[in-house]
Amino acid sequence: MTFTAQVEVSPLKELLDPQGKAVEKGLKNLHLDAIKGVRIGKHIVLTVEAVDEAAAKAVVEEACEKLLHNPVMEFYTYTIK
Repeated sequence: MTFTAQVEVSPLKELLDPQGKAVEKGLKNLHLDAIKGVRIGKHIVLTVEAVDEAAAKAVVEEACEKLLHNPVMEFYTYTIK
């Protein structure tokens, strides 16, 4: 079966996000003062061939742990369809 995984990788909440701060400053310069915080992350779409959803989750977890995120600086979440 073919599954699609939507992976979101974001900086840890405890860490400064310089890209997010730069975008936040740019939005304020555009007078979009209602925006009070910006965090920049990555959205990754994986197409996974697996026998069932549990096997697909295992593959996605392994990909995230081994390559797609830096555990020192980032966390990830994902959904599979």
